[in-house]
Amino acid sequence: MYWWARYDAQTEMEEEDSIFSPSKMMSWVEHPLVVQGGELTAWPRVMTGDDTILHWMQQTKEANKPIEGHLPGASEKTIIQMALLGVSGDHEAMTADEALMRLDAGMTTSLRYSSIRPDLPEMLEGLLEAGITDFSRFTMNTDGSTPSFYKDGVMDRTIEIALEKGVPEIEAYEMASYNSAKHLGIDDYVGMIAPGRIAHINFLKDPSIPKPEAVMAKGKWVYREEKNLYPQKHFSWSEYGVHPLMLDWKLSEEDLHFSMPMGIELVNSVILKPYQIGVDAAIDELDPDHDECFFTMLDRHGKWRINTVIKGFAENLGGLATTFSNTGDIILIGKRKKDMVRAFEELKQNDGGIFLVENNEVIEGLPLKLFGAMSLEPMEEVIAKHESIEEKLRERGYKHDDPIYSMLFFSSTHLPYIRVTQKGIFDVHKKTVLFPSIMR
Repeated sequence: MYWWARYDAQTEMEEEDSIFSPSKMMSWVEHPLVVQGGELTAWPRVMTGDDTILHWMQQTKEANKPIEGHLPGASEKTIIQMALLGVSGDHEAMTADEALMRLDAGMTTSLRYSSIRPDLPEMLEGLLEAGITDFSRFTMNTDGSTPSFYKDGVMDRTIEIALEKGVPEIEAYEMASYNSAKHLGIDDYVGMIAPGRIAHINFLKDPSIPKPEAVMAKGKWVYREEKNLYPQKHFSWSEYGVHPLMLDWKLSEEDLHFSMPMGIELVNSVILKPYQIGVDAAIDELDPDHDECFFTMLDRHGKWRINTVIKGFAENLGGLATTFSNTGDIILIGKRKKDMVRAFEELKQNDGGIFLVENNEVIEGLPLKLFGAMSLEPMEEVIAKHESIEEKLRERGYKHDDPIYSMLFFSSTHLPYIRVTQKGIFDVHKKTVLFPSIMR
C-alpha cells in the first residue's frame, strides 16, 4: 500500500522533506507491490491548490493504480470534486445515504466495520431498504481495528453480518474477496479459484457459516481439524531494518514541569479541543475528583518535549507511558509524576509499548518490541493484554470508545481541532503552531 495518510497525519514531522522526497514518492508509486494510493486524508489541501499532492495523485493514476479517499462527512459536491481529481474509492461512509453518494460518484464504496465505527449492519440495512441488489462495487473493511475487536473474526465476521442482514450469499462473499481484488487490479492473481491464481482456499461447512473449517494456502494445508499447520518460522526483522526502539536517554525532573496556560480536551476517542487549564499543574499529584491529567509528549530520541494538561482522558490514572503514537514519539499521561516516571522506565526497559503504573507498581503492560509499535507475541496474547489495558483505563475514568486510538491519534493532523505534534501544539484549521515544543 501507498499511504498519504501517513504524510498528512505527520504534517508537522521533523523529517518530512527527506521522507517524502519526489524521488521516494515516485519509487513507491512505481513499485510493483504498491497497488493503491491513499488514504487521501489531505484532500482539503488538494482543494485549496496543493500542487504537490495533486502531482502524486496524477502519478498514481498514470501508473493505473486506484486512489483511496478519506472523506468523512464530505458533501456530495466534495465527493464529486474528489472523483474528478482521481479518487477511486472511499471507506468513510457512516450511513447508507453516504455510501450511495459515493457509489453515485463512480467510486468503489467500502463499508466499514471497525472498533471506532461499527457501521456495517446499519449501512447494509439501509442499502437493502433502498433497493440495492447489485453489490459488485461494494467492498468491506475493518479499518485497522484494535486487537480485541478481532476476537470474533476478521473478514469472516463482516461476511456473517452481510448474510444476517439479507445480502445474497455470493454477493456477501464477493464483497470480502473478488470485489476488492478487481478494484485493486489484482484479480488476475487473487480473488477467485481459477487457473493461474494463487491457491488460497477457505473450506466451509455451509455457505451460511463463513468461518472456515480448513484453509489451504498456495496449495498446502495451513489449518485443518482445528490445528494450525502453518510452519512456525522465525522472521528476521533486523534484516529489513525493523528493530527495537532502544531509548538511550533519561527522563529528568525538568521534563515534568508544567506551566502551559492552554490544555487539550479529549471530547471523544480521537477529537481534541483546546481548553483553559483550571487546575494548579505546578504540583506533583493532581486530585482524583476531576478528569484532568498531566500530559507530556517526548521525542523518541530525547531532543524535545511538550508539557500540558489533558482533560477527559481519565480521573484516577497513576501513570501511563506509550510509544504507540502516529509519530512514534513517547506519550506520558497521569495524575502522579512519580508513576509517570516509573511507567517511562518500564517503557525504556522493554524497548517500547504501553504500560500502566499505580503507586509505583506496574499494573499492566504490553511490550511493543518492534519500533515501539508492533508486538512479537501471538495475537491471542496481544488481545488479552489489550483487553486488560482497556479495562483498567475504564476503571480509572476513561469514558470514550477506544483508548488505543486516542493514544495513536494525538498527533494526527487530519483530525480537528488541535493536535500535539513534533513541532508543538498545532491548530489544524489555522495551520499554525500555538505553543512550540521545547528543546530538552
